[in-house]
Amino acid sequence: MNKAELVKSIAKELKIKKLRTKQVIDAFIKTTSTTLSQGEKVVLGGLGSFTPYKRKARLSRNPKTGKAVEVPQKKAVKFKQSETLLK
Repeated sequence: MNKAELVKSIAKELKIKKLRTKQVIDAFIKTTSTTLSQGEKVVLGGLGSFTPYKRKARLSRNPKTGKAVEVPQKKAVKFKQSETLLK
């Protein structure tokens, strides 16, 4: 399911306009992104939790040349699903 399909499905379920639904989803994404970038965890009961972490710098290889390449440290997000998500 992509974002457009999600908007359509939620709008139908709640009987509200797609534009309003899209605004709510965009606000959710923006708020979640901001919270995670500030280093805070986002927990959604029944869905799961998003936890920010820093991926360590590491040494990798260029598959084309075989030359070693340093990959810098970067921010990433872990998702852990709720126990009830797929029941």
